[in-house]
Amino acid sequence: MAETFTLTTFFSDHIKRVVKQAKATTLITEENVYQEGDPNIMSVLDEMVELLLLPGSGLDGMNHLEELLEKAKSGKACLLLVEHYSNMDLSIVSLMARKEGGKGKDINDAIIAIAGMKLNEDNPIVAAFAGAYDKIVIYPSRSLQELDPEKDKAEIARGNAINRAAMKSLIRHKYKGRIILVFPSGTRYRPWEPNSKKGVREIDSYIRSFDYMCFVALNGELLHVQKSDMLNDAISKDVVRVTVGPVTDCNEFRNKVLAQTTEEDKKQAVANEIMNELERMHTAAEIERLKILNK
Repeated sequence: MAETFTLTTFFSDHIKRVVKQAKATTLITEENVYQEGDPNIMSVLDEMVELLLLPGSGLDGMNHLEELLEKAKSGKACLLLVEHYSNMDLSIVSLMARKEGGKGKDINDAIIAIAGMKLNEDNPIVAAFAGAYDKIVIYPSRSLQELDPEKDKAEIARGNAINRAAMKSLIRHKYKGRIILVFPSGTRYRPWEPNSKKGVREIDSYIRSFDYMCFVALNGELLHVQKSDMLNDAISKDVVRVTVGPVTDCNEFRNKVLAQTTEEDKKQAVANEIMNELERMHTAAEIERLKILNK
């Protein structure tokens, strides 16, 4: 029986290097929701991704990313809406953009990811890796909804305060040439939990308050979510393709969805169509990826 490698077994040396150099605090407050990435940690993550990528991996749609960057530099609020399969997704998008050359490094430097608190507070090792990239940390709505209104009053107040601070930080950055990266599912896809691929209603608020966006499909898996701790996620080598769709006007997209939907929950209708578009892109890209893999 083939040995199954996990993050901790395959990348033990990389983990030690990252933890040794990590500086980010794991406790999130109203004062530190915006966190700058550490390029030294990013370089370690680059090494990890490179070790798992098979020949034929790459990015399609660099011209769309470059156009989105130009929109951002002109003062427009710009989004990247990315499929979410593992904690390596941001690393993959970042590395692939830089490997394409051109304005890849500028695109990477412009990205600010919206990250859930779990990456910072649940495990110091996971938090260390999350410190590689610029991010704004939020208290996920799903986590807030799970709290008891009576027993967890203090934690609910904390979560709301963090999210208010995160929104203020988002407003400060989104018109300053930055590109905000969001995972519209709000969580990694878990095959045993189909709802984990459902878009969160809150993504509608982003669409309403931004000007332009690109959808990003991720095909191929290097890191496989397990039911246990994040550090026990299984790893494998694979051909990975990142597909960036055309620059899309947020307002036009949303108005089209609202004009066609029969759903009562308009916010969820917008979230659903975002996930539908990502799924269409993913399906088309997978056909091409398998051709590369089968060679």
